[in-house]
Amino acid sequence: MDNQTTVFVMLGALLLVGLIIWYAMKQKRTDQLRNHYGPEYDRMVREKGSTLAERELIDRTRRVERLALVPLAPDKRQHYAEQWKQQQARFVDQPVAAVEEADHLVEEVMMECGYPVAEFEQRVADISVDHPQVVENYRAAHEIAVRERTGQASTEDLRRAMLYYRNLFMELLGVGPAPRQAPSR
Repeated sequence: MDNQTTVFVMLGALLLVGLIIWYAMKQKRTDQLRNHYGPEYDRMVREKGSTLAERELIDRTRRVERLALVPLAPDKRQHYAEQWKQQQARFVDQPVAAVEEADHLVEEVMMECGYPVAEFEQRVADISVDHPQVVENYRAAHEIAVRERTGQASTEDLRRAMLYYRNLFMELLGVGPAPRQAPSR
């Protein structure tokens, strides 16, 4: 073999090793995102395709890392827990008002924790980083609340909305499962 052939073989081998390393790193990132975001990862991939979904999930993670999020102080946690109990009791006689207030309580706790309370889709994106297992509950509760405003939600729908809001609310209070470790990039 002459020198030129040897150089081409070595460059080809280096390129192949580089591609294998690149693929392994990409697969590791995909696995980390899938494990962290769970159903939210699957939903995003269905909607946007894997490349765009992963890019958006990484952007979400980076955005939330820049936020000054803080856990609720014990007295605040107790205060909000009491407010939640009041809304659950209120549901029996005033289900519509209880669901509306549940939505407001979730927003209030999010603000207290340091989440910016912008438009709904941004709130969902931010919450999905630390609470990926209940973010779909938030979407479902919000969708029911929107349907209720047009008179298209039954009492059973409102009951489900309260349960969905409660799951997210309890996680925000720190009563639910602890947030997972953020995926590395």
